Amino acid sequence: MLGHLEMVQTFEDLRGKRVGIFGLGVEGQAAFRRISGVAAEIVLVDDRPSLLSGALLTGKEGLSALSTCEVVLKTPGIPRARPEVLDLERRGVTITSGLDLWLHEVDLSSVIAITGTKGKSTTTTVLGHLANRLGADTLVAGNIGVVPYDEATRSNQRFTVLELSSFQVSGLTISPPLVGVTSLGQDHLDWHGSVETYVADKLALTSRPGAQLAVVADTPQLRAVEGLLGPHPRFVVPTDFDCQLALELGLLGFHHAENVAVARTLLEAVLGPHNEAELLTAARGYAPLESRFFQLPPLGEIAVIDDSLATNPLPTIAGLSALSHDRVALIAGGQDRGVDYEPLAQALAERTMPTFVACLAEAGDVIASVTPSTDLLSVEKFASLEEAVAACLTWLSGKGALLLSPAAPSFGQFENYRDRSEAFQRAVDRHR
Repeated sequence: MLGHLEMVQTFEDLRGKRVGIFGLGVEGQAAFRRISGVAAEIVLVDDRPSLLSGALLTGKEGLSALSTCEVVLKTPGIPRARPEVLDLERRGVTITSGLDLWLHEVDLSSVIAITGTKGKSTTTTVLGHLANRLGADTLVAGNIGVVPYDEATRSNQRFTVLELSSFQVSGLTISPPLVGVTSLGQDHLDWHGSVETYVADKLALTSRPGAQLAVVADTPQLRAVEGLLGPHPRFVVPTDFDCQLALELGLLGFHHAENVAVARTLLEAVLGPHNEAELLTAARGYAPLESRFFQLPPLGEIAVIDDSLATNPLPTIAGLSALSHDRVALIAGGQDRGVDYEPLAQALAERTMPTFVACLAEAGDVIASVTPSTDLLSVEKFASLEEAVAACLTWLSGKGALLLSPAAPSFGQFENYRDRSEAFQRAVDRHR
């Protein structure tokens, strides 16, 4: 970020200033509530200005209004390389984010940040659940849908566990001392511009000022970029107990045991060690997140798994690994963001159980093009999710696993991953 950040580090530094909010999603609306009564004037600009009364449409009018501001709070979803943002920086406007201002205000020793291409939501909620059950009042916030600086968010908790996306991390100038990293693949290349930039942005928090320890899942992808993980990365491998704890939490698959290992290590870093019986007791009552390798009611002997939040190949590969001993009908595809699907094709080719892949455009076309059919692997393209579900169930012939794990975002055919999940459930229910 450019501009005079030494002059604007906290929300209080906005007092008396003309401040713009660029992007009025969840974080932008929370920022508006937070700075109302602090900033002298507030300019609201969004691609869909109807989100807040008085907001201007992004374009000539909106950009002109933002250019008169001393500071603009940019929502994470707007790329920092977007022309409007670059133009504001050239005009000398300070570009920052509500989250960065909040981090400069709070006691960073009370904040734990978690990022990664996959697994960050599960790791964040597991850590928050265990900490709360062990008596340490903990807020789970960040990319999971709770804005920590929102006026409606409680502020007297002992710890805050933040799930942070690569969009959010790229806009931060400082870091909490403790950071968890769950995995590394490719995602959001349309936003970041290249694989290299995505990786640098995703891992930047481990070396920002304030970072002391990165607890990192011991994967080949993360080992390969050890130099980007801060001065003292601690790689963790799931133990037999982590696998047991994951099952107690209702989480299936080795990838979830990896998430639990990161969460447990972070927990020990702030609360000290607990014996296994205490942790197993604390695990009770955890509700696995929907659309994250979430088991729906089966269709007879067919397991039905909703992994709609698998928006890149990495979680889809992990899901296939968890079903390595099953016949699997996989539904994949969605918005094509230019990621490399060769690793997914390789994972499919290496399966030793019969597999059917139902591909949905646009990304499904790419997946089909790099995934040749074999004796054990059948690949077909379909025009709709309903057609794909029907074909998968016909192929399974009463036994195996039906897995929605798209390896791509939902946009284009669906509003979001939840909309895609609901459409999948409706399509499955038609066959009950």
